[in-house]
Amino acid sequence: MNARAPIDERVQHERLAALARIWDNGPGWRGQLAAVNHSTVGLRFIATGFAFLLAGGMLAMFMRLQLAWFDAEVLDPRRYNQFVTMHGTTMMFLFAVPIMEGFAMYLIPKMLGSRDLPFPRLSAFGYWCYLFGGLFLYSSFLFDAAPDGGWFMYVPLTDATWSPGMGADFWLIGVTFAEVAAVTAAVELIVAILLTRAPGMDVRRMPLFAWAMLVTAFMIAFGFPPLILASVLLEIQRAFDFALFEVARGGDPLLWQHLFWLFGHPEVYIIFLPAAGVVSMVIATFARRPIVGYTWIVLATVAVGFLSFGLWVHHMFAVGLPLLALAFFSAASMAVAIPMGIQVFAWIATLWSGRPWLRVPMLYLFGFFFVFVLGGLTGVMLALVPFDWQAHDTHFVVAHLHYVLIGGLMFPLFAGLYYWLPLASGRMPSESLSRTAFWLVFIGFNLTFLPMHLTGLLGMPRRVYTYAAELGIEWLNLLSTAAGFVLAIGTLAVLIDAALSFRHGLRAGANPWRAGTLEWALPWPVPKYNFASIPQVDDRYPLWSRAALADESARADGLLGDCRHGHRELLGTGLLSAVPEQVVRISRSTWIPLLAALTIALLLACFIAKLYLPATLLLIPLAALFLAWAWTTGDRRAPARVPAGPGLELPTQYACRNAPGWWALVITLLIDGALFASLVFAYFYLWLGTGTWPPPGIGTGGWALPLLTLVLLLACFGAVQWAGRASRSAAHARGVLGWPLTVVLGAGFLAAHAASLSAPVGPPQAHAYASVVWTLAGFHGVHMVVAMLAAGYVWMRMRHGYADAARPLEPRVVAGLWRYTVGQGAVAWAVIHLFPRLV
Repeated sequence: MNARAPIDERVQHERLAALARIWDNGPGWRGQLAAVNHSTVGLRFIATGFAFLLAGGMLAMFMRLQLAWFDAEVLDPRRYNQFVTMHGTTMMFLFAVPIMEGFAMYLIPKMLGSRDLPFPRLSAFGYWCYLFGGLFLYSSFLFDAAPDGGWFMYVPLTDATWSPGMGADFWLIGVTFAEVAAVTAAVELIVAILLTRAPGMDVRRMPLFAWAMLVTAFMIAFGFPPLILASVLLEIQRAFDFALFEVARGGDPLLWQHLFWLFGHPEVYIIFLPAAGVVSMVIATFARRPIVGYTWIVLATVAVGFLSFGLWVHHMFAVGLPLLALAFFSAASMAVAIPMGIQVFAWIATLWSGRPWLRVPMLYLFGFFFVFVLGGLTGVMLALVPFDWQAHDTHFVVAHLHYVLIGGLMFPLFAGLYYWLPLASGRMPSESLSRTAFWLVFIGFNLTFLPMHLTGLLGMPRRVYTYAAELGIEWLNLLSTAAGFVLAIGTLAVLIDAALSFRHGLRAGANPWRAGTLEWALPWPVPKYNFASIPQVDDRYPLWSRAALADESARADGLLGDCRHGHRELLGTGLLSAVPEQVVRISRSTWIPLLAALTIALLLACFIAKLYLPATLLLIPLAALFLAWAWTTGDRRAPARVPAGPGLELPTQYACRNAPGWWALVITLLIDGALFASLVFAYFYLWLGTGTWPPPGIGTGGWALPLLTLVLLLACFGAVQWAGRASRSAAHARGVLGWPLTVVLGAGFLAAHAASLSAPVGPPQAHAYASVVWTLAGFHGVHMVVAMLAAGYVWMRMRHGYADAARPLEPRVVAGLWRYTVGQGAVAWAVIHLFPRLV
């Protein structure tokens, strides 16, 4: 393939000007609010994440003042519980995960040799949900209703009986709203890493940060749904008196703990693995050699992702589980240290065999090694059940948590911040201020949390606003408090240093660290389109093997260099081989993501205020916004194939089997499947704790209506198969007619299913069985409604010429959604109607 065609300088200038015009965000604040470019959205995530870090840190300082001495009265018990809850919630949900996603959104396209992420509007929508979710949560202080049930919100302390105010509702709704950003980012990053790598960058040449983010994104896809489900279940119990967690009506509060920690322990590694990816990138650059054990690091990263889902009971050793289960999860908790150790030894070997260059990013990595290894050792201690029983719910666990999370996140985060700061700002940070900030952070951190191991072993409980003078630990607490302020000053110094470098730092020049990965091929200021021509690579560190690559990618005479058509385009490549397969056309700046997120925020505000009618009515403009979003995707005049470079013609994504839209559907359905599996788990968990199922007084009814619902469900499947095949063939008119038929059959299924449950099961408030059955039916009913709307949408798209046999992507996506919905419905039917009759 001839990748470049020489052009004269006039044409070169015209193409570069056209690229800048096409990819521009637009003028003024309006352009910034409507921007969807990955660099803009990524920097928003990073800046907002650091803002929440400061907010959470301020809460921590008040907590430390309260604990500085045994009779301190800085905070009363209620306010202390609120600050503990909001501090943990902020750090776990509003800082740790979003900020690393921000780094990924900013860096991944640049590392992969791409111009943007494949769904820029989805990234922008995720950011606005994150921002509004965080503000929604913090607005609880304005109503004197801040949540106070801990960042884990254990029931029954947080049900309507023991937390009757709005505090728990603010937490449940705000955190779930903010989690939309994590889930949308997971879809975005998986598809980007799989499909938009530069030609030649097969899976053996991907940057290790991209590998870390790929594994992390899959972990988010499977780890966040249990928490989302738990939050929804608890909120509907609080709002509508369901009985899922109430023992008196057949519920079980331990169900919340299982669902929460199914998310909570993978969350630790969701936080750590991106930071480990940063470590791998920085060490290779400053060791001035390729990373040692690349394949081993990749395998270890994948192993950590798998093992992390088998550790959730690690947090439940003290709840009274069988000893055999404790032994299994104890062994699994220790086993995860093996792949973690592989990565640490690979990093040490890289430094040992290289020529280390001791700059500020490396200082933070040495701090990371010291702190994280200590945190890992205490983690192995807590994996031993007898020791955990002694240290559980003490400050020893608080110290361990912070050594793992700050050691595993903050130090690599600051290393990455200083490492990539010249790329974003074009300037170098202050050497003296940055080194001073490092020592303040390192010394302040260790003097804050090292004494907590001792106070915990001496009997100081966590989440308690005071302690007895007889413990004799006031001087250790005073040391922790004083050192906490040193840590806070150091963190503030890091952020001030980074902010000042955008205006007052020394000019960095091109590739100031002499790194080898593609993001350092970009000039400064970084163009909104990143690369004028998509680079082609043949090495894991392409700038080390071909120094001319930076100049080549800045010229508009290669892949996607000709943009006379006026569209924003990405190059789509093969999943494994990274061979060019398609041209992906993406959207420009738009207000729709902001307006959709704002509408959701208003809807949730009405819900928490118990204004259920206005909340329901807001679904109408929300549906209209999402319809406008979907309708403005694609171009009815788009050809099936377009020029992609000199001598190369490729299909657009609408005509390609490996289209990003198809893979986005697959990943979204995996996430939804994890959510559904968590709900089925809840059903069977409640069944195991109940003597008879269904309980006395609740029947199963006859077979007529359940069989009718099954027949209608299977009929939907048949109609979808017919419509889908016809849409991809010459029988286009029959395909158009097939989609309305699925809508009619789907409506019949919903009516029959509701009728089959209303009489025998009764209201959901009667018993946990009724609650979980109606929740299962409602969950699938929502999917059926969405699938019906999608069928109507694709019917209109085909009638207006947006999809046809040559461009079958949209009918294929909707058919895939229907097949999943039917499959989910079959499982739900078996659980609701078949299983109770069998037992």
